[in-house]
Amino acid sequence: MRAMAILCLLVLSGCSQQANEAPKPPAVPAPPVRKPGLWEQRVSNGDFVQISRICLDAATDARMSLWGAQATKDLCGGNTMTPLPGGGWSFSSTCDMGTGGKTTTSGTATGDFNVKYLVQAKSVTEGAAAPQMNGPHTVNIEAAWQGPCPAGTKPGDMTLPGGIKVNLLDLGVAK
Repeated sequence: MRAMAILCLLVLSGCSQQANEAPKPPAVPAPPVRKPGLWEQRVSNGDFVQISRICLDAATDARMSLWGAQATKDLCGGNTMTPLPGGGWSFSSTCDMGTGGKTTTSGTATGDFNVKYLVQAKSVTEGAAAPQMNGPHTVNIEAAWQGPCPAGTKPGDMTLPGGIKVNLLDLGVAK
């Protein structure tokens, strides 16, 4: 009889505990990671297109992040990433760039992050010292995987137009 009373108390305390606990939000999938290798990126804003290539491995992609959260974590707040019902992600952030102004950005990222993806972002900058930086801006990034990184290229190496090669990790872009 005593064992039955203890069992009932345990069951009741378990029910009571569950009733008082806040429901857990559904797990949000982790943002996508890009496939290691060489990625070609076409960045356009309607007025120009700049093509660059970047070599990524898993560690560099995690440090740099497609979403820039690591590189801008000291400058930006309100970073959100939300999966879209049909696939892809929506994102937003607000960044205080000092004399570069305060920039609020929102957009989407869609595609297969092993092969090809598209990032479409709209931002508004206010308070920048250079007047041309203020106002609304639109940027699209189309990226396509090109294959393994070429010999002599290390993770973080980015080749810009004109053959200029820089390493984003060496520049401190990724922390």
